[in-house]
Amino acid sequence: MQSHNSDGAQPDLADRIPFRNIGLIGRLGSSKVVDTLKRLIRLLDEGGYHVIIEDRTATVLLHHGHPEASRRMLGELCDLVIVVGGDGSLLGAARSLCHSGPLVLGVNRGRLGFLTDISPDELEARVGEVLEGKYEVEERFLLDAELYRDGTFSGHGDALNEVVIHPGKAVRMIEFELFIDGQFVYSQRSDGLIVATPTGSTAYALSGGGPIMHPRLDVITLVPMFPHTLSSRPIAIDAASEIRIHIGETNQTYPHISCDGQTRAVAKPDDVLVIRRKPQRVQLVHPLGHNFYDVLRSKLGWSNRLGD
Repeated sequence: MQSHNSDGAQPDLADRIPFRNIGLIGRLGSSKVVDTLKRLIRLLDEGGYHVIIEDRTATVLLHHGHPEASRRMLGELCDLVIVVGGDGSLLGAARSLCHSGPLVLGVNRGRLGFLTDISPDELEARVGEVLEGKYEVEERFLLDAELYRDGTFSGHGDALNEVVIHPGKAVRMIEFELFIDGQFVYSQRSDGLIVATPTGSTAYALSGGGPIMHPRLDVITLVPMFPHTLSSRPIAIDAASEIRIHIGETNQTYPHISCDGQTRAVAKPDDVLVIRRKPQRVQLVHPLGHNFYDVLRSKLGWSNRLGD
């Protein structure tokens, strides 16, 4: 399958390997998603592609007539996986598919659509361009989070957007110590901490006052949530760093560890959360001409150029 060259340059169109097996994943519970999936299946069938449908998605596509596979197996079998839904759908797919490395293309049937950038109105035209080899590939890194209790592994999660430590339903501050690459940074009392990738910089971290980061940056941001001191500010660090968060022994609440908005573990006082960059990356596909700043202007309501 096609990926970036080592210098980040895109391969020539003539050098692209044609897609053979194409997987489909759709968000459940939406008739609009089902309609879009049916349009995709019709387009791919007419093009003679071998279509494999994720088994959960297949439950809303009666009599589709195509093979089914689990999400993990889909990644092993397919050159390209198309995800129909919102950014949340693509986040879930990315966490499963990064281990096998297929190209991933998002069709937006959600709200903002920072990651799923093909609109249903242009489905056939834009997907058709990708199938012809007219696309760009953008690699995004993920985070691994491991929780340790008394020095023993206790829980794990991974995230494309962010790992968040927060008090859950309790209305209490969390006390913790932060270490980066073994060096003590600070102790803090706050509602928690957001550890975000560049992909996640336009998600929860943005709401918390964190900076917007270009997807090509190899950087992690740490954004405090309502810290007790006004001097506490977001920090940007090298993505190769190891982040260690030591939960204070005197905490009166059990902090939750969430990955991309889903609780993965509940920590106890004196637990240690370790966050590192994941070795595998997800390869996102965009139609030619994709522009990160155009996306920001569109999604965030920024002004156009003077005179436009």
